[in-house]
Amino acid sequence: MEKLPELHRNFDDIASFVKKQECGSRTVREILAKKLPGTWTIRTEASVYEALHVMADHNVGALVVLEGDRVAGVISERDYARKVILIGKASRETFVREIMSAPAISVEPGNTVAQCMELMTGKFIRHLPVIDSGILVGCVSIGDVVKALIADQEQRIGQFEDYIRGNYPT
Repeated sequence: MEKLPELHRNFDDIASFVKKQECGSRTVREILAKKLPGTWTIRTEASVYEALHVMADHNVGALVVLEGDRVAGVISERDYARKVILIGKASRETFVREIMSAPAISVEPGNTVAQCMELMTGKFIRHLPVIDSGILVGCVSIGDVVKALIADQEQRIGQFEDYIRGNYPT
């Protein structure tokens, strides 16, 4: 049996070169750090029409609904379509509190992308308010979660490509 050259013998196990990490191990904190600051919100007593205007003005698909300083729920374009339009209600005469998804399913900054994905797919939701010590600090969407998963995969693929090319760390 031929003996491997010294350099390759040290790296004949891919696990010693490619860091083992689960896909989706990035945190919500990391996602929020890459997003523009701020979270679009609306009050429970606002009309659905006002909520739609805020969503359209800021090109977002959902708003976190506040009652005082407390997160009361989330209102989305999906809520509007299913709970206003399809049953013949008028958006100017319907209050956000009547159609919002409540209670809000939320996460904390330390939660992982994988945990967010599990919540979103399990509960059929697309937006998660992020609450830190009782304070709203952001909101992550399914798009944010997918971007983070893709970034994890790209990083891992890059490590494999480096390994295949023999670009070992020194």
